[in-house]
Amino acid sequence: MEKLTEFDMAEYLDTEELREGYLEYVAKDGTQEELLKAISDVARARGMSKVAEESGMSRMGLYKALSPDGNPSFSTVWNILHSIGYTLMPTPIAKTV
Repeated sequence: MEKLTEFDMAEYLDTEELREGYLEYVAKDGTQEELLKAISDVARARGMSKVAEESGMSRMGLYKALSPDGNPSFSTVWNILHSIGYTLMPTPIAKTV
């Protein structure tokens, strides 16, 4: 039987353009859980130790906050986003009639 390897999005986010497009897409069309996963993918692509240091968190704390069971506070998400070079930009949601 052939062994399959698990897909890791972080391995493919090797340019700033890809990271930005990925986050933008998920922020626009994804769920809260998918957005936290995307933030985690980008953080891993940039280097968790570096992101943890820049966000004022421990590396383990960062992993825990961005884990599927994590429930990070808004300020934690804000700090992580800033450490990976992003911010939140509220935009109107298109309403369907």
